[in-house]
Formats: sequence, C-alpha cells, structure tokens
Amino acid sequence: MTTSPQIRDLTGFSAVPGLRPEQVQDLVNLQKATKKISSILDLDQLIDDVVADIAASFDCIEANIFLRDETRQNMVVAGVHGCTCNRKGQLLKIGKDGMVGYVAATGQMRYAPDVSKDPYFIACEPHIRSEVAIPLEIKGEVIGVFTASHRELDAFPLEQIRLLQSLCSHLAVAVENAQLVQRERRERERMSREVEEARVIQQALFPKSSPFIPGMKVTGASHPAGAVGGDWYDFIPLDEDRWGLVLADVSGKGTAAGLLMSATRGMLRSLAGAACTPAEVLAKLNRLMVEDFPSGRFVTLVYAVLDPHKRTLIVANGGHLPPLLVSDCGMRLIQTDTGLPLGLALGAFSETTIELPPGAKLVFYSDGITEAENSTGEAYGVSRLQAHFCQASASADTILDDVKRFAAPAPMQDDATVIVVHT
Repeated sequence: MTTSPQIRDLTGFSAVPGLRPEQVQDLVNLQKATKKISSILDLDQLIDDVVADIAASFDCIEANIFLRDETRQNMVVAGVHGCTCNRKGQLLKIGKDGMVGYVAATGQMRYAPDVSKDPYFIACEPHIRSEVAIPLEIKGEVIGVFTASHRELDAFPLEQIRLLQSLCSHLAVAVENAQLVQRERRERERMSREVEEARVIQQALFPKSSPFIPGMKVTGASHPAGAVGGDWYDFIPLDEDRWGLVLADVSGKGTAAGLLMSATRGMLRSLAGAACTPAEVLAKLNRLMVEDFPSGRFVTLVYAVLDPHKRTLIVANGGHLPPLLVSDCGMRLIQTDTGLPLGLALGAFSETTIELPPGAKLVFYSDGITEAENSTGEAYGVSRLQAHFCQASASADTILDDVKRFAAPAPMQDDATVIVVHT
C-alpha cells in the first residue's frame, strides 16, 4: 500500500505567534481528519466520513468526492454531503462537466471565489457562493476530485485552501489503499465463489448411491482435504450384472487436480463401457492421458471388474496402492505385476483375478488414509488399516472417522478416499 505523509502533533500551535485562533482550529481539524483517514480501509466508509467531517469542520454547505471510473473517461460521484443535485453513481465527463471535469482533465486545483463568475461552475444548491475543487493525485495521476462549497463569497482563504490540499494528499493515498483492499476483497470473494462452484460440481461426479448387488454390499466415501480434491471413486454398471469399481488419486491438490480428476472420470467411463478388460481400459486411458495431460501430471488408479455371480474380481493397477482383502483366511494385499501411474509414459498393465469368499471385505483406499500423520509425525499405515477392517463393524465411514481421530487435532492434509466391498 502507498504510505501517507506524516502529520506531526498540532496541539502546540496555539502558542505560535501570528496564528489566529481559527487557523489553529483548522490545523487541529486537519490533524484529526488525517488520523481518521489513515485508519479507514473501507472505501465507502472512508468517503462518507471524509465528506461529512470536512463539511462540519469548515462550515461548508456541501462536500463531495468524485472518483475516476474504469473507463477513465468519467468521474463518478462517490461521496455526497449536503447536496440534493448529485447522487452516488452519477457520472461527470472529464474535461466537459463542471469544475470537477476541468480539474480531472488538467490536474489543477480550481477555486471560484464567486461561483456566478466562474464559467465551469454548474449551479446546484441555491445558497452556494464559493467553491473549491482539488485533485486527488497519486504519482501525478488524478484518481479523484474533492469539492467543497460555502454560502459566503470568497470563503476559502489561501491558508485554508492549503490545508485542504494537504488533506487531499492524505485522502488520495487513503483512497488508493482502500481501493486496493476493495479489489483484493472482491477477488477473494470471486475466487471463493468459483471454488465453491467447483466443489459442488465435483461432488456431483461422485456416485449418488451404492450399487444394488444381491448378496454383496459395496460402499464408498471420500473426504477432501480442501474444497476441491484430486481423489475420485466410482461404481460403473457393466453388462451381465457386473460392476466396474475405480479409485483414483490425481497428482497435486486444489482446483487443478479437480479438473484433471473430472477429465479422467469422463475418459474412463467411456472406455469401461466398451467391453474391455481392466488392463485394456488402463492401457487405452493411459495413452489418452500421455497425449493430453500437461507434463508432470499423472494419476494413480486402480480399476477392477466385480462379477457377483462368479464371485470374482479382476484387478488392474496403475501405480496405486494395492487393494486389501480381509477374510477368515487372513489378510493380503492384491498385487499386480506391471502398471505405472497413468499419464507419465506408455506402458503395459497386467491383471490379477481373485475369488471373493463369503464374509470377506475388499478395501480400495488412497494414500490420504495410510499416510495421514498424528501429532508426533507417525503415519496411520497399512497395519492400522488392516486392524480396523478386522472389526465386524468396519465400513467406509468408520475408517475415515478413525483416520480423522488419529490425525486430530490437526486437519487431514490429503484427500482420503475408500471403497469397501462386503461379500
């Protein structure tokens, strides 16, 4: 922000020889106004307070502040006090309309000791006899104009005009700072709205409900670390009552990751419906991503086809954490031989087929679960994940709750997503 010039304490001026009492009061009023101006960052409040205070301090009929608009062709009424002609938002043409237009075009102060004789004065309140218009300048550029009007002829002596000019130099700095704050606030609000819209859209891409599979229960849940996440899971209906299960983690965070996640979802869904095997789906998806994704961006993804009639699951893995199978026979991670993260380079993908015994739990998960850390820096880890799913009541929701408790009091630093198949 621009720094305003300093005004020293003026209370001692009452003892300075040659200063009349009214001059001392004007200096004290200037000091008070300057301190107040420098403390206000809300543009509307700043302008409203300034015009009201100056009108009262200098016994003016009216005081106005005009600011240059975005087109740079007009001055806009930003603050009005005591005037029934001007209203906020009204435009004056620079170089054409009144004393304000003149000052905005030339950058020169204009004083009309008798407004009836000034060719630039535009009549407003009937009792105005004199008026002064002072530019608000920053680095030689006129950003606004201040005007003050009085009921008496030649009511602004030279020393008072100099005080008003000094005040306007402070006012120009304060206005610039307040405008900067206002622009930053609007930008933050705009970005917040866009992020919220992105969050709503992204949430709509997740499954609305769990698939109905007789004899089995499939659920999923996701907890984004921010408003928009890079994790995604899906249930894709296929022919012969089969289901495609997918869990993916896009590199990076925030809106960029969310956009790539949405693109990945669209491509995978179109490929999954083409009667391809999981390995073929990942190979084709990887080729598209290598061609289209920005350099350095990639996705880890596990894709499986569940056949509830055969009680089998065919799994292909693109650099993602291996699914966990928990059953009476113990626990094991479902590994595949080949499969790099998608989007980095062309390559082959292998498959693994497993049988799902009754009463088993199959868990797909993202690294936001296993890599979540507690206050001492210890990771949640695969062993805690396995222990949790040994419990009969374990589910997609309970594992996320457990990880949140583990990381507390700090919030989770990464997206956490899980799919659980109860057989």
